[in-house]
Amino acid sequence: MGFVKVVKTKSYFKRFQVKYRRRREGKTDYHARRRLVNQDKNKYNSPKYRFVVRFTNTDIICQIVYAKIVGDIVMTAAYSHELKKYGLNCGLTNYAAAYATGLLLARRHLKKLGLDKKYVGKVDIDGEDFTVEPLETGPRPFLALLDIGLVRTTTGSRVFGALKGALDGGINIPHSEKRFFGFSSANKKLDSKKLRRNIFGGHISDYMKSLSQSNSEAYKKQFSRYIKTGITPDKIEGLYKAAHKAIRANPVHVKSNKPKPEKHTSLKYRRNKMNINLRRARVVQQLAKKNKAQNADK
Repeated sequence: MGFVKVVKTKSYFKRFQVKYRRRREGKTDYHARRRLVNQDKNKYNSPKYRFVVRFTNTDIICQIVYAKIVGDIVMTAAYSHELKKYGLNCGLTNYAAAYATGLLLARRHLKKLGLDKKYVGKVDIDGEDFTVEPLETGPRPFLALLDIGLVRTTTGSRVFGALKGALDGGINIPHSEKRFFGFSSANKKLDSKKLRRNIFGGHISDYMKSLSQSNSEAYKKQFSRYIKTGITPDKIEGLYKAAHKAIRANPVHVKSNKPKPEKHTSLKYRRNKMNINLRRARVVQQLAKKNKAQNADK
């Protein structure tokens, strides 16, 4: 049995079209993005808003974004490192921090639009599913679509913790309770007590207790920041409750007072392109500098 040799000719390569850069880099799922961005034609120039959630090794990013021809426009953003201002100095990438970041974004965005008094969301957090209901008279709730990027949509993922925070904060996001922590695939029901426990860091508290009893050295290493700031397992729920209250009291972003960076003078940054006259003048200048140095040595 013979094999057919595949020959890619010049005609093949002339017609070859590369994929988008962010697809080549594995950063954007354009199949999903197309459906999140494309707007109905009968809505004319109305933006289609997205609730974007992204995770890094040390931070959680939540944004309200809409797309234009020139690129994505970010209306409002919230980061988990901002939670330090609300009393949470460590554990800024866990499920409870994701919820708090989503809540911060929702309250900040609605305050920016002047809807924070009309749509307060769910103040008493009990873990039950919540959807914002429109007012009989007045503006409708702000609608956004969840954009999770390349994260796998597994039940209990932190992405849905941020989603829950935004829902309780008063933003209307189409969703299902099937992906919240505590949902059982066996009886098709959401255990609200389990979800509430994770929202207030109960899973962290339980793990701290078990690790401190089983391996004290590992506990001191893994929870060194908690120990340094005097956070014990019994204090964690109170911290998150206080943080949620503080976020609702003042979600406004405060600009930092960092000075602007100075202009870079290092040669590793590319110079502006010089024309022929500037290049000749630079050669003359370098020769004069060299001759001066030689005469100084003599």
